Amino acid sequence: MGNIVERLTSLDYFIVIAYLIILIIIGYRASFSKKKSDDENLFLANKSLNWSSIGFNMWGTNVGPSMLLAFASIGYSTGIVAVNFDWYAFIFLFLLAIVFAPKYLAAKVSTMPEFMGNRYGDSTQNILAWYALVKILISWLSLGLFAGGFLVRQILGIPMWQSVTVLVAFAGLFTFFGGLKAIAKVNVFQMILLIAVSLSLMLLGLHKVGGISALYHKTPAHFWNLIQPASDPKYPWYAILLGYPVAAVAFFCTDQSMVQSVLGARNLKQGQLGVSFIGWLKILSLPLFIGTGIICYVLFPNLKDPNEAYMTMVTSLFPPGMNGLVIVVLIAVLVGTIGSSLNSLSTVFTMDIYVKKINPEASNKQIIRMGRWTVVAGCVFAVVVVLAIDSIKGLNLFDVFQSVLGFIAPPLSVVFLLTVFWKRTTRKAVNFTLSIGSILSLGTGVTYLWILPPSEYPFWPHYLMLSFFIFAGLLIIAILISLFDRTPSIYTINEEHESNIEKPDRAVWISWIALAIVMVALYIFFNGH
Repeated sequence: MGNIVERLTSLDYFIVIAYLIILIIIGYRASFSKKKSDDENLFLANKSLNWSSIGFNMWGTNVGPSMLLAFASIGYSTGIVAVNFDWYAFIFLFLLAIVFAPKYLAAKVSTMPEFMGNRYGDSTQNILAWYALVKILISWLSLGLFAGGFLVRQILGIPMWQSVTVLVAFAGLFTFFGGLKAIAKVNVFQMILLIAVSLSLMLLGLHKVGGISALYHKTPAHFWNLIQPASDPKYPWYAILLGYPVAAVAFFCTDQSMVQSVLGARNLKQGQLGVSFIGWLKILSLPLFIGTGIICYVLFPNLKDPNEAYMTMVTSLFPPGMNGLVIVVLIAVLVGTIGSSLNSLSTVFTMDIYVKKINPEASNKQIIRMGRWTVVAGCVFAVVVVLAIDSIKGLNLFDVFQSVLGFIAPPLSVVFLLTVFWKRTTRKAVNFTLSIGSILSLGTGVTYLWILPPSEYPFWPHYLMLSFFIFAGLLIIAILISLFDRTPSIYTINEEHESNIEKPDRAVWISWIALAIVMVALYIFFNGH
């Protein structure tokens, strides 16, 4: 694989510099251009986001460097099966839009721990706040930063610690000064740029292969099946069907980094349409990310490391003058993911721990100052965790991302699903699941990834099934605790919040029905090959 830096021209440098200037101008205008009011909100963009900003921002948070690296890698190795992790998501995005979002917005909360605290009290809010901080730091900040550092190491050949330090410092600037509003503004610009550059790479690859028909005939038939047989060692159908929903509920419906854009919506309709929009954007994962890896399989079938598929395509196909665009896209996806993660980290720590426990009388200026210092601390911590993740052996990047999320997710999925769908759920059951259940789940994950890795100890089930087994066990325990609790403390309906819950608008239903029809059609089309 050629070094992209050696191929940069004056035009490339101009593109990179121009992009950085535009990015800084957009961030500056969102952060400073208008006179700040005394009640300026660093965290929720003053409830000003419309559906397009919400959709692009959620997608920007989700896409990250890991999408470019891992999806191209898994496309190179196994075909389109990984698209399930984006297309299957529409069910859980629907759950967020129609079931969870109306409750979140009606309760007028800033964070997920605050939402649960309203129902079960301070102890639940406190436990969930710390758990949410760990989740953001590991699954969002550190993994996203690790993928970015991995790419920079491929491009420049510099050590991981230097790569991630520069990257997190740049991404942190936007969050430090502008909060969610600045991140949302730059993400709209950046995601449009990502689509344009990734689509260009895909079209160049298709042209070199000889078109879609030639690509299809030069790859194994099973590459084009979303559903793989139960005997498939990597992604059997039952593992995706049962295991993925555990992570998806936690990721899309309860994760502060994803939900925060919806909390900043102008109104419920804009929030629900924004969530629908990200569902439509996720259809692009096949042509923009997975397809790049499949084309690389045809053009460069003997790569030593599938994780190099994306950069191999870039250095081999993009002509001089376009390589600057690739560097721009890498910066774009990193700023999107890391910026949103830092904003969420700052929101949870400031609102659920600092304001709730340390300084209840804090002024808005003190709250914003604490939020900014939390951003700085998050940057430092993320760099340390990245160096630990870099030591994991025996898993490809995609498996690392999904398995880490799979071990963090079960307790969150259990407590939020029970809270929303079963009013008999007690505080004792919720607190047990979030504390003891989390220790069990995370302990299993540490054992799986570091102590007894599956590459050396083949007795482990598929990591997605392992996540499902943990979820099922915690769910049964939580239900039993609730049923046998002699002094149950359950959620008392807040009449004001209940009266604030709105029903979905007709436009919202039309958008979701259309999306469901398209998704079903895609699943039918991409099977039986």
